[in-house]
Parts: sequence; structure tokens; C-alpha cells
Amino acid sequence: MRSSSKKREGLEKIENDRHRPVNPMKTYRKYFQKAIEAHFPQNEDALMADVDAGYRALQGDVRFSRSSKNPMDRRLDIAAYFLSLIEVLDGRGESFERIRQICLEIAQDYVRPKTRFQAWRKRLPVKLIGSRISRVLLRYLDRKLGERGHPDGFVSRIVTDKDETFGLGYGVDILECGICKLFERHGYGKYASILCEVDYVTSGIAGLTLVRSGTIANGADKCDFRFKRERPADPVMPVST
Repeated sequence: MRSSSKKREGLEKIENDRHRPVNPMKTYRKYFQKAIEAHFPQNEDALMADVDAGYRALQGDVRFSRSSKNPMDRRLDIAAYFLSLIEVLDGRGESFERIRQICLEIAQDYVRPKTRFQAWRKRLPVKLIGSRISRVLLRYLDRKLGERGHPDGFVSRIVTDKDETFGLGYGVDILECGICKLFERHGYGKYASILCEVDYVTSGIAGLTLVRSGTIANGADKCDFRFKRERPADPVMPVST
């Protein structure tokens, strides 16, 4: 009887765990901790505790992102963790450039593929551009990204006109940026541009060179992502976008 009871308890725990919301922070927190340990070895624990507390305080602003109908809103959770880090470092009196350096170090470490399979998977969508399945997926993605899942989220559109996309047939216009909205709401709008710089690295990893004339974070009406099928040898982030 005791064995059956333990088995039932085990099955109930598995079922409860299956329905328990996954905390996205678990996938990226270690990259923040690694950078904080490298830059502030004497204060790592206290700083991470402050960042965690700030992140929890921001959950009311970004909780919608986990269930939003717009898939681009998913990135708001990690954006909230970056915002918390920025608030903590700014409170310590760190300069904009020092904060930028640390944030880009974290982001670059996070987005880089860790295995050959991950690298292949990130390049696969680019290889499919122009195929029938790609055209179907882009139409579907355009509908999803164009939907306002929440007033504080993203709104985007897919651009497939080859004349507007260097002949590639794929580009993205971000018309409303959820990250900018979040940062501006908390008085840190000028720091949102830091995360824009990571797009150059993610594009390079996918096998593309990003060409962009402006971003909402830097005062443009939209963020226009255009690409050339020319992968840089070592994707780098420019000083400004």
C-alpha cells in the first residue's frame, strides 16, 4: 500500500510539474551571473540578488508576453532582466558605456550557438528562403507578428518585395517596439538601443548581413531589418544603429 501511495504521489507531482508555467529566466540567468562575476567578483551575490529582485518587480509589466499571440513579445522577459541589470548598475554609478559593454557581453554569449546542431538550426530558415514552404511560413508569420497581442508589446510586418530586400525576398519592419515601451516606462529609454545592437550578431549567425537605416530606440519611425546573404567572418556589433 505504501508503495502504491508513493507511486500516486509521484505521478501527481509529474502532472503538476507538467502544467506549472516554465520560468524563462532559468535559460538565461547564468549568462548574467557569469558576466557579473567577471566584472564585479567582490559583489556578485549582492548584485545578482538586486537584479533578481528588480526583475520580479517588473513582472507585472511583462507577464503577458508568455501567453501573447504575437511571438515577438516573448523576448520581453529577458528584456526585463536586462532592464533590471541596467537599473542596478546605473544605481551604482556605472557609466553608459560600461553598462553597454556588460550587456553586449551577456547578449553575445547568450545568442551564440553552443553546438553544431544549434548552429545548423539557426541557419536553416535562411536556406529555406524562396522555397514554397518558406512563402507559406512567411505569410503565417506576417499575420502573427502584425497582431497586437498587448498594448505594451510588439507590432511588426514581414517584407517580401525583392526590390525592397536586396533581392532576398525577406525583411522585417518593427512598427512598435515592446522593449522601447518597457524601458521608456521606467525612465531608461536611452538604454534600449543597446539591445538593438545584438541584431547584427544574430543575423550573422543565421548567415546574413544586417542592413538597417534606423531603429525606434534611436528615434526612427520603425526598425527596418533588411538583409544580404553575405555572412561576415565574425559578426560584430557596431557602436550605433
